[in-house]
Amino acid sequence: MASLQTLSRSFPGWVFFCCCCCLPLLLTSPLPLKGTSAAHHACRLRKINFQQPYIRNRTYTLAKMASASDKDTDNRLIGQQLFVNIRENNRCYLMKRVVEFVVKDVLLTEAKNQYPYVEEVAQFLASLTSELSSCQLSGKKEHIEKNLEQMKNKMEQLGENGKTKAIGELDLLFDYMENACTDAPKKGGSKKKN
Repeated sequence: MASLQTLSRSFPGWVFFCCCCCLPLLLTSPLPLKGTSAAHHACRLRKINFQQPYIRNRTYTLAKMASASDKDTDNRLIGQQLFVNIRENNRCYLMKRVVEFVVKDVLLTEAKNQYPYVEEVAQFLASLTSELSSCQLSGKKEHIEKNLEQMKNKMEQLGENGKTKAIGELDLLFDYMENACTDAPKKGGSKKKN
């Protein structure tokens, strides 16, 4: 206590205290970047999430295995059509919703017994949506809901092959999520898939 009183009486002591205690706290607290809202900041993932070779390999391998069974090459569930009339600052929110749907209604169904790595990939994707739990929509919901509903309807129309197609497009989902939810240079989000 005596040292704190001595510290409080001397200006250099306060400077030292602030530099050693307060500054590190300020530097480590996650504050939104200048010009971004808190909602926008909540809709961001760290690039490192997508740079893990193990999970990227599992996701792409799973997609390749499922796409080999996909007999429908005319339809696409995950693609640029999801972003029609969606402002860029709402794209991560949209991808969060798409991933939630794919995990719950595709990966965690009977599909988890049909392909290897399904549970690992589902767990990874669920962890991303968990990190985005504070990510909220900015503006009106109507276009997002419409685009999601179109994707779900298309999958439903394809029957059992709809789930196979969704699993076969996990690589696209991975890339679109990365592009929409990280501040890194955009790549791969509009790639064509054979």
